[in-house]
Amino acid sequence: MINNNVTIVDHEKYLKENIFFIKTKWPQFDILFKDIKKLSNRIKTKTKILSLERGGLYGNLSLFGPFFSKGRFYSIDCSGPRIKKRKAYNQKLINNKKIIRININEHQFYNKIKAKENFYDLIIIPNLIHHIDDHDTLLKKCKKFLKKNGKLYIFDAILRELHQEPEDFLRFTPYGLKKKIEKHGFKVLKISKSGGPFTAIAYCWDQALQYLPKNLRKKKTKWFYSKEFKKLMYLDKKYNKNLVRKYSSFPLSYSITAKK
Repeated sequence: MINNNVTIVDHEKYLKENIFFIKTKWPQFDILFKDIKKLSNRIKTKTKILSLERGGLYGNLSLFGPFFSKGRFYSIDCSGPRIKKRKAYNQKLINNKKIIRININEHQFYNKIKAKENFYDLIIIPNLIHHIDDHDTLLKKCKKFLKKNGKLYIFDAILRELHQEPEDFLRFTPYGLKKKIEKHGFKVLKISKSGGPFTAIAYCWDQALQYLPKNLRKKKTKWFYSKEFKKLMYLDKKYNKNLVRKYSSFPLSYSITAKK
C-alpha cells in the first residue's frame, strides 16, 4: 500500500541517492528516471501498465510502480530461480520511510509469463534485459500483451560487471537491441544514451575498489570519491564528443522506446 505521508518526490529522491547512487557513483542511471517520469506524465486513469522487473531483490517491492499510480499498474517479478536461495539481499536498501511501498503483484519466470493479450498500453522493462537469456521469447510475449500502438520501454546498461551470476547473460548495444526489437514487428521511436568514457573510468574504479582488502579499500575509496570522482564527472560533461573517431561513442547505458 502507498504511504500517504510520502510523496513521489521523496520516493524518487531516495531511489536516486540510496539505490542507484546517481550523484555519487552511477550517473548513467539518470536517464532511466528521466524516461520513467516522462512516461508517467502521460498516464491517464485508464492507462494499463505492465512492469517486468526484479523486485524480488528488494523485498518484493516494485521500485517504479509509484510513478504510475494514476494508471492501472501491474508488476511481474522476473527474477531467476536462484532468487529463492539468495533471497532479497537488497531489501536493506529499501527499509526506509521515504519509500512508497507497492508490492510486486506476482512472480513468473520470464519465458513462462502469462498475462492478458492485447490489453496493456505500456510495458516497461527497467534494468532487466541482461538477465534474460531468450530475448525472442520475451519480445514475442510483450507484443502479444500490448494493445495496437502500445509502447514498449527498455532500459539497460552496456558497461557492467558480471553480477547475480550466473544469471547475467548478454550486453546489447542500443543498435543491436533495436534490430532485435524490429525483428518482432515493433517500430523503434527513440533511442537515448547516457554516460561517457570518463564515467566509464569512474564505474570501473568503483568496481575495482571492491576487490581491495578492507583497510586499503577504505583508504582508496575516500581518496577516489573525495578527489577524483568529481573531476571525471566534469570531464565527461565538458568533453562529450570523440574528436578522433567520427563514428564512435562511449555510453554506459541506454533506453529504447518502441511501438507495436
